[in-house]
Amino acid sequence: MPRDAVVTDPPYYDAIPYADLSDFFYVWMRRALCGADVLPNEPLTPKQDECIVDEVKGQDAAYFEQRMTQALREGKRVAKPNAIGVVVFAHKSTAGWEAQLQALISAGWIVTGSWPIDTEWATRLRAINSAALASSVHLVCRPRISNEVSDWRDVLSELPQRMHEWMPRLANEGVVGADAIFACLGPALEIFSRYSSVEKANGDPVFLNEYLEHVWAAVSKEALSVIFRDADASGLEPDARLTAMWLWTVGGRTPTANGKPADEGTSEDEDDEGSNKTATASGFTLEFDAARKIAQGLGIHLEKSESIVEVKGDKARLLAVAERTKHLFGKDSEAGQAGGKRSKKKPKQPSLFDELEAAAEADGGWKELKGPPPGTTVLDRLHQSMILFGAQRGELLKRLLVEDGVGRDARFWKLAQSLAALYPPGTDERRWVEGVLARKKGLGL
Repeated sequence: MPRDAVVTDPPYYDAIPYADLSDFFYVWMRRALCGADVLPNEPLTPKQDECIVDEVKGQDAAYFEQRMTQALREGKRVAKPNAIGVVVFAHKSTAGWEAQLQALISAGWIVTGSWPIDTEWATRLRAINSAALASSVHLVCRPRISNEVSDWRDVLSELPQRMHEWMPRLANEGVVGADAIFACLGPALEIFSRYSSVEKANGDPVFLNEYLEHVWAAVSKEALSVIFRDADASGLEPDARLTAMWLWTVGGRTPTANGKPADEGTSEDEDDEGSNKTATASGFTLEFDAARKIAQGLGIHLEKSESIVEVKGDKARLLAVAERTKHLFGKDSEAGQAGGKRSKKKPKQPSLFDELEAAAEADGGWKELKGPPPGTTVLDRLHQSMILFGAQRGELLKRLLVEDGVGRDARFWKLAQSLAALYPPGTDERRWVEGVLARKKGLGL
């Protein structure tokens, strides 16, 4: 009998070894149901055909996609032509999402929307100091009936407007950061998946992975307009745009009109007592492929952003501001160590301000307050100001903002206001940038 609805919560790619975990319950179920002919006559649960990615078992992404397509195709077979489908999915990797979405489209479903629903425990270990999703995204689908073919240019022309409609809507509902990015995939996929095929002018078919590159670009650009509100983000250099987008993705805060975070509740960077210190010391980490696509969507090459990003293996890390000290000040700069301390010997465990201390010793102390040369970008100049504030170098900060004219750039204060809302509460970055903002009025700027 045809179904009015098909609702499924399938395996989350490589996130959980369900069959292995089920053994814990299975052994007790066998005892409890002893004599009942309802369980396999096996000591443990079967695992060979499990629909997950597990390279140890020889189950790769292609295997997952193929098995998921089979399951979703069967769902479409038993569904009425006007039935509704709901697929619950939660994964922060682009590979996991691309496999799930490709399976949906290959199975003949149209993705008509996506709604994140809070299902995850905010203080779970997995969420600490990461961009792990706080919700499960519910993909709403309909069976595809027609075999219509669309032109690639028509699909691309519709995408920006669809993102412009959805991103502010999600932000108003409090859905920001990684949740908002993945929640936008649903409406973006409706444009693509309503057709049996999308073709370029020369007749070549367009595959999902190529379309998703354009989706990430549209999402990134629209997210920037949400982050900076009434400001023109195009007036900021690439490093500032990437930093803001990165922090928004990891922390999930959106500045309001007065510069305060839209949500001061628990974030994924402050889920337990000590996670803020970890974030300050180690920066903010994303999966490399997600970071690459965010950067690419902003027209930025991640590999050319080594002054603010460190890439190691499959992870990319936005550097903590203190780690940028050497890049921002160099050996000839004249700023002081945090707290004004000047030690002749370096400690065995280097502090975050060793570069400043070394510069002071090389120049014979802080007898002349020449001040550091302003950075080349707005972000560099803001980070210089933050470090000087943290180092309690008020005179040098005043010189940089007033005499060097850094504080007369409206972009400087707009960026400072936005980052004050994006940096997690409790971090040095948040404290420093708020300290710089507090000096504005007193300096007559």
